[in-house]
Amino acid sequence: GAMAVVWDEAALRFRTPDGAAYLSYSKKKDGSADLIDLEHTYVPPSKRGQGIAAQLCEAAFDCARKQGFRVIPTCSYISETFLPRNPQWSDLVFQQSTM
Repeated sequence: GAMAVVWDEAALRFRTPDGAAYLSYSKKKDGSADLIDLEHTYVPPSKRGQGIAAQLCEAAFDCARKQGFRVIPTCSYISETFLPRNPQWSDLVFQQSTM
């Protein structure tokens, strides 16, 4: 089943309870918009193939939706795999405003 993902604000990451797998991020601002830049997803080799990366991303996007953050999907796993498979989150992706 789905495990609890811990939002570790002090460490700027979403992680598994044991801390072995995590999604690290940084906070940014664009004018009045709060952005969360999802930089890197790491899952140890022993735990790959269990959908953990997707659960970490799910938690991050869910948090962003609740907090009103926009998401910058810097991590290639998120931009190339997670978002295409989970288009329901694509409305949260930050679109650079064109001047």
